[in-house]
This record gives sequence, structure tokens and C-alpha cells, in this order.
Amino acid sequence: MAQSEFDRQFEELAATAFTGLGRFVSGRDLDGIARTDATFLKRGTRVLEGVDQRVKKSSYRPGWQRAGARMLTGGVATGAAIGYNQDPVLTIDALQYGGMSIAGLAAVGGLVQAVRRRGQAELMREWIYPLHLALAGPLGISEQTDPRTYLHIPRDFTEDNAEIRIDLPVALRFNEQSVGEMIVKKLALQGVSLSWKLAGKQPYVLVKKVHRPPNKVVFSDPKVRELVEQVPESAPLIGLERGDKIVSVDLDAESPHVLVSAGTGGGKSVILRTIAAQLIHHGARAYILDFKRVSHQWARGVRDVTYCRDIEDIHEALIALGAEGKRRIHAAEKLGDDAAPSAVGPRLVILLEEINATMKQLTKYWESIKERGDPKTSPAVDALAEILFMGRAVRLHVLLVAQSATARALGGPEMRENFATRILARYTQNAWKMLVPEVHPAPKSTRHVGRAQVVLGGVAHETQVLFMSDSEARAWAMSSPAEPPTVTLTKEPPAPSATPEAINLEKEPPPLAAPTRQATAGAIATPAVQEDSGQEDGHALQPEADQGNRPAESAGNGTADELLGLREAHEKLLPNVTLTTLRWARANDPDFPQERERRGAEKVYLASDLLRWSRNRPRAGAKPPDETLEDNIDFS
Repeated sequence: MAQSEFDRQFEELAATAFTGLGRFVSGRDLDGIARTDATFLKRGTRVLEGVDQRVKKSSYRPGWQRAGARMLTGGVATGAAIGYNQDPVLTIDALQYGGMSIAGLAAVGGLVQAVRRRGQAELMREWIYPLHLALAGPLGISEQTDPRTYLHIPRDFTEDNAEIRIDLPVALRFNEQSVGEMIVKKLALQGVSLSWKLAGKQPYVLVKKVHRPPNKVVFSDPKVRELVEQVPESAPLIGLERGDKIVSVDLDAESPHVLVSAGTGGGKSVILRTIAAQLIHHGARAYILDFKRVSHQWARGVRDVTYCRDIEDIHEALIALGAEGKRRIHAAEKLGDDAAPSAVGPRLVILLEEINATMKQLTKYWESIKERGDPKTSPAVDALAEILFMGRAVRLHVLLVAQSATARALGGPEMRENFATRILARYTQNAWKMLVPEVHPAPKSTRHVGRAQVVLGGVAHETQVLFMSDSEARAWAMSSPAEPPTVTLTKEPPAPSATPEAINLEKEPPPLAAPTRQATAGAIATPAVQEDSGQEDGHALQPEADQGNRPAESAGNGTADELLGLREAHEKLLPNVTLTTLRWARANDPDFPQERERRGAEKVYLASDLLRWSRNRPRAGAKPPDETLEDNIDFS
């Protein structure tokens, strides 16, 4: 008897139903298409060949998990339907309160999961997914594969003890060398070993660091101190890289300026302190331009250090330093190529803290004092630009700190290009791409205390930075008995291209007094050659406009050249500073100005020196220069 059309359709429907039920119970995809290599008991790791569409996460789960979830959902729906048929009101109430409870639990669970996976999005976007796209071809897997199923990369994969595991295809149809090189390049790894386990059903490769920088490099270590003593005068030790190799920059041969960029807690001031202390130890003179006021408490009272905290004094110092650079260029021209580098004058190191805030304040300050006809741009900003463009021959070096060293903050992209040495710590990917685009891919930033990337000549060196405590830096900076080099040049008429001011190193200039606004706008400084007095005596650079008979400048009820005793200074010049504070500072503050002469038993001081001291003294609430109260990160 022939089968009717109805019977045939019924059989097809029954077969489809039984097949769908079987797929439902076994946890397979309901359409019957296998998209991953997942089985009933084993979780899937990759997409099968021929699948060119995005695969849902549920397709990677083992069959028993999907079957259990389906049965639970079906059981709840069936139970709700039966309950509604028996007692609709009770069922609706149960669903309402039960649904609210489930929603609350889901919200709490989602929040906990979000906290646990904080940072996973960036890790996935910046590292895991790009590595997956690079490995899909060499490993012969589909690009639609979820990379998290076979790339096991922890968030802290750059740390010393981190371990990276990459599951490999069982067929092993790939080249180990090309895959290994791709892993190292895409994750920007240095000094790692790859361990291949190819036997069995689950082949994989482990990536671990084998050569890494030491966990800490401290000056108190005798071996480290010996290294610091051995490095050349012009190449201070920055730290050690893997294999305990020295990382340093030769300011006379490689890069005259250094840029330090780091996020909060990255140790920016510690890095500058370490470099500056070594340079001062060898006779360099330091100008610390610190708008934050307390970044370098170790330098208070250190010989050959001028500490400028007030924006007015930072402004004046930059102009004087720029003029000194011009003088040195003309001096170097007269000396010729055979002269010793030190012939132009002692090495000058400029520590410029927080350039982002300082540049804004310099611009605001100039806006407040400039007059009609003055240039729009601050002469201090112009002077900084000129210093950065000057060559190694003038022996002026800028150590600049920035949280975000944008071209706008530095005065233009060309200014940033003068820093051939760049030290980055706790940086973002955007900061790396902005500052070191030639090094690609960017190494992942680490939270290891004291760890930084020192980029020299387009090569990044993972470095453990040398840590000097405040007391160690102070002692090392003051330990050298070397006197600044002296130079004698015959006074000759300047070359036609030179400035009208004569170059004369025979006469030692007086300390810098507060210059007039006209001198600030365009003075050229004379050389900073002063005898070491064991105590800071104002600025070492003196604009020529201030030499000889310096014009008087208003200072309270007196003038900048007036000599005052402490009581007189309190009454006429510094009414906001008590007489008790002045007497205490005279006995205890290493930055307090030296007396100029005596009136009987009374010591008298130059009004401009007292004004400068008042502007630049640490404000109330700042930590004293006590080695037990270091306001810095301890790299040890």
C-alpha cells in the first residue's frame, strides 16, 4: 500500500523532533553543525575548518554543561506552566519574588565578575587578540577561534615570575621557530625561554623569563657602589639590565638631555636624584627648578646646587642659563676643536620638574609682567628651547620630568626630539606610542618598583633603576673634593656674528641678584665660575645687565641692594616672616643667604638675597630634609 503524503510528512516531523531532542539532551548545536572541537566531556579550544562566521561562547562549552543548562531551563518553564495551571496567583507571586531574587544575585555576580576582570579588556585588545591574529596562519587555526581558549596570558605577563602558556594544534603542522619568534615579537618580550611540550593529546608551549634585571639595585650594596665609582664622569649609572649589565647614558657622546616620563608612583624624582647626585659628585653644578617645591629635599645645603621653587626665580634662572649657553658657544668657537670640553666652563645640570605645570606657570607669569612691545612668548620658554637645541659642546644638560610629555607641554614636537635618551616607567600604551614610536611593539608596563624602560638609540633596555636614599644622595654629591675647573681667556673683540657683549672668563661674577624686568627679557649671562663656599650662595649665573652698578629694585620699603639686619628685614622687607623664624633659619637653614658684612656685632644681608630665600624656602607642611622622612619611593 502506498504511503500517503500525510504519513510521509508525519514521519519526517517525528524524525526531526527525535533528532532535535537528541541534540538538545546531548548538548550539541541544535542545527546539527559542529562549530568547535568541543565534545560532551571536553571543552572546545578552536573553531573547526570551514566555519567562517563568528562563533558564540556557548559553542566552546562541553556538551554536558549545555545539556544541563537546557534541561534546567526547560524544567523551570514546565514547572511554571504546571503551577500556573493549578494556582495562577501563587505561581505569579512566586515568579515575581523569585525573579527579583535572581536578578539581584545576577547583578551582584556581574559586579564581582567585573571587578575580577578589571583590566582584562585592555589585555584582550592590546595583546591577546593581536597575537591571535598573528598566530592563526602559522598554527593553521581559524581566525574565528576565541583566542582566550588557547592563549593563556596573565595580566602581569611582563613580571619576572609570570608564565605564558599557548595550547597548540594536535596535528603540529607548524614551524616552531616562526611561531616562537611571533610570540616574542607580538608580546614585546625580552630575555625569555620557550619550552615546547609536543607529546600527547594536549601539546603546548610555555614562555618564561630567564634573563631579567635584578629585583633591586641599591647604592648601599658594595658591588653597586663600586660600579658607580667606576663609571665615567660624563656617563652616570642609571641602573642594571638583565645579566647585571650597566645601563648609562654618556652626556658628552650620546645624548646631552634626558627625558623621564612616568605615571604616579613611577619614581621620577628618584631617577633624577640618582643621576644628579653622581654628576654633582664629579664637580657639576645643578639648578633644580622645582615648582612642586619639595621634590628634592636631599639637595638642600648641597654645594654647587641652586634650588628654585618660586616661578619668578625659575623664570630668571632659565633666562640666565640660556644666556650662559650662548656665551659658551662663542667661547667654544674661540677655543677651537683641540680644547678640552671643560674649557668652556663646569658642567651645568638643569633638573626641571613637572614640565606640564611649570610651562603653564611660566607663560602666566610672563603675561603678568610683560609690557607693550615685549615678545608674546615668555623669554624663559625661549631660553629653554635654545638650551635644548644647543650641542654637547656647551656642557648644559636638561633632565626633564613629565607625567605626559606631549608636544604642546614641551613647546612643540621639535623640542621633544632633542631628548635622545628617554626613560619611561608605569607608562600607558598611548604614552609609549607618543614618545618612542620607533620601538614597536611597546613592552607592557610593569608595576615592579624601580623597573623602567631606558630607550637609547631606538633600543629599549628593561632596567632596574639605581636607588639612592636622600641621605646617600646628599653624602655622595658632597663627597668630591674636586674644585670647578678654572679657565682664562684673553679678552678679544667678539666675532661679527657674536653678541656685542665681550667674553671674559678672567673676572669672577658676583652672585645673581633679582634682575630688572629689562634684564630678564634679554640679558646674556657671564660664566658661572664661583669658588665653593660649602653653602649655596644664590644663583651662580649673573646677567651682564646686573653687573657693576646694578639698578635698584623695589623690595618692600627698601631696595634690592640695601643691606639689612634681621630685625630691619622683618619690619621693612618680610613682614610675613617673624623675627624668630629668621633667626632660626640663619642657624639651621642651609639655604639661608650669607652675611654681606657686619655692623658692629650685627650681621647684615642683601635685600635681594633675603627676598629670594623667602620665595624659595619650603612652605609650612613640607617635610624637613630628614633622612628618616623621605618623600620618595624606596626602590629597595
